Parts: sequence; structure tokens; C-alpha cells
Amino acid sequence: MHRSRKAWLLLSSLLILSTSSVVAESRLHRSIAPERKRVFLALTVFYGSKCSYNRTPASARLDNILPGFSPVAVSADSGPGRYPWKYNITTTVFWVGEQATAENPVPNTQSAWDLEWVSHYGGCDDPSQRASFTPMQNPFYAALPYNDVTEGHTRPEAGLVIPWFKNSFVRDGQSVCKGRWLAIRHGKHLCYAQWEDVGPFQTDHWQYVFGSERPRPNINRDAGLDISPAVRDYLGVSGMDGCDWRFVDLDEVPDGPWALYPENNPVARLARLRRMATTATARKVTVRPKARGSRG
Repeated sequence: MHRSRKAWLLLSSLLILSTSSVVAESRLHRSIAPERKRVFLALTVFYGSKCSYNRTPASARLDNILPGFSPVAVSADSGPGRYPWKYNITTTVFWVGEQATAENPVPNTQSAWDLEWVSHYGGCDDPSQRASFTPMQNPFYAALPYNDVTEGHTRPEAGLVIPWFKNSFVRDGQSVCKGRWLAIRHGKHLCYAQWEDVGPFQTDHWQYVFGSERPRPNINRDAGLDISPAVRDYLGVSGMDGCDWRFVDLDEVPDGPWALYPENNPVARLARLRRMATTATARKVTVRPKARGSRG
């Protein structure tokens, strides 16, 4: 009995010492590295085997992690007008498989999210050779200067600045921006395209893409939007031109040439399903039962 009591007292003392050391270490960490605590707080939202956006700590506030950021007003309801327009953005043209030049130092054989972009697209989307193959992906695509993934991980600020993040996040390192739809307007013309690459020039300018800033200064008249040859031709853009753009939800995208090709194109899949349903309805034959007493 006496030995059991001594053992219990010894175990209690060890537990108390262990708890004290953990508390002391935690306080020391907070005192010598407050900035690490802030970064770690952000990373724990996404970087884990069981990461969940809904478990974001209450102390992870926008002004703590992103001081000075002023997000644009986004309506909580889906539908036209949910995302505001960005006006008169200098727009340049790029394409899948474009080789590096003096004006375009980075080749477009890969995208920020697809290392085999040319292969998955079906070939080089050079405007002078597009008739030589049928694209396997949507030829109406665009690039914006923000990548929500860096070094294989979701950026810490992504969950705080991307309006659709909560509903689209699947796992750490998987982009919620790739394939997102944009409405692009030039003069009286309006078309729709998917976000498939990052640029021009910048990869981290969320203050412009999701906020109220203008594109950062660059050699292409402060360009802030890259568009594919198909978008250029549809809108009638020539050279470096000015366009308006905004994000749109899938249900806002109407049928059009941007819905002709499959693979990464949900609008094309929806249009195909609608056509199949219409065909099935047209082929359906209604057989009316014969009236009693009638001769056939």
C-alpha cells in the first residue's frame, strides 16, 4: 500500500513537471517569435491531413493576416452582378504552346496548374495553325496574375480572399481558381472564358484579382489580363487593348462557342446533356389506349 502511494505521488509529480514545461515552451515561443505564430495559424487552416476550411480559428481575422487588404463587395446571392466588373484593364494575347520571346520570356508549353498543358489541350493553339487539330479543352481561356498554390501547397491567404473558396476547397495544394469562369467585355461584345493560367507577369497579386487595386506596373502598359486567340477574335481585340472583366458563376454562362469543347468545360457537358434530353423528348412516342367498344 505504501509503495503504491509513493508510485502514485511520483507519477503525479512527473505529470505536473511535464505540463509546466509545455506551458513554458509555449509562452517562450510566443514571446520570441510572434510572427511565426501568425504564419503557423494561417497554415494550420490548410496544411494538414485532415484540413478543413470550416475549422478556421476565430482569431484568424482578415486584418491580422492581410493588413490593409480591402476586398471588393461580393453579393452573398448567386446570379448576375454577384461579382463586380473591373474596367479598362490592358489585355494581351497568349496561347497554349506559345514559345518564349523577348516580350514573352516564359514559354506557355506548361501552365501554372498543368505541366502537360499542350498535350492535354491537343496541340499548340497558335493562331496561324489552329485549324490543324480539334482542341481537347476549351479554346476560350484566360490568365490572371494570381496562383492560389505555391510549392505544392495552398497559399495561406487563399481562404480569406477568394470568394468561392469555402465551397470549392477540396484539399491542400489543389487549385480552386483553375477553370473558373470569367465574363470579358470589349466594346459591345461579351464572351466567356475559363481561367487556365497565371499572368501576365505577376503570380501573387490577389489585391487586384479579388480586391480593388489596379494591376501592378509592367512593360505591357500595366497589363492585367491575358486572353486566348479565340477570345481575342470573338471580341475583336487588336494588339494590346482595354477590356472589362469579372468572375461569373457557372449558371451565369450562356450557351455559345465557349461551350463546344469538352474535358475541362462544364458548360459543354451541360449543353450536351440538354441536347440529349431534348432529343429523347422528341423521339418519345405517346401511345393512347383504345376506347372501350371500339374496333381496331
